[in-house]
Amino acid sequence: MSETGLHVHPPHEEQPEDAARHEGHGLSQWVAIFTALLAALGAIVSYQGSHLMNEVVLYKNEAVLKKAQATDLWNEYQSASTKQHLTELAVALTPPEKHAAFNQSIAKYTAQKILLRHEALALEAQSAKADAASAHMNRPHTDMARALIFLQIAISLASITALTRRKWLFALAGLSAAAGTGLWLFAMGLA
Repeated sequence: MSETGLHVHPPHEEQPEDAARHEGHGLSQWVAIFTALLAALGAIVSYQGSHLMNEVVLYKNEAVLKKAQATDLWNEYQSASTKQHLTELAVALTPPEKHAAFNQSIAKYTAQKILLRHEALALEAQSAKADAASAHMNRPHTDMARALIFLQIAISLASITALTRRKWLFALAGLSAAAGTGLWLFAMGLA
């Protein structure tokens, strides 16, 4: 302490602390900017992934609905087929003068089966198409989910970098962010 009551540190004592403070501040700024950019990119990837998953589920629901409708038609087809066979049995068991009414029923059931079969096959084709669209859209969704994981790991590593001031952690965060960004671009069809 001096005579005036002020305590002044010599320059060599302040310089390392001041340099460390300045260096840490610079790294902290980069980490903050990096983290903010990753958080924004993560929000975009999350939104796109959620939107894509909604479409995957929509197509899958459509596939299930069309398959259920086709199953209903196949049940009707089976019913018409059973009625036709019973009517054919009736023709075999009745005298020829009663065959005309039965033959009309057999013709009706035959026509009905042709129509039901055509409609059921069309619904099965629509179901298969919707199922294929769902599977096709699910692939990029999976890549987006992986991209989001890498972006979250990068944010976590950047946060630890801010606390520990370990630059190698920041480099790992950069690698993880690059992997996440690459997966996202691949999922979007841009890479």
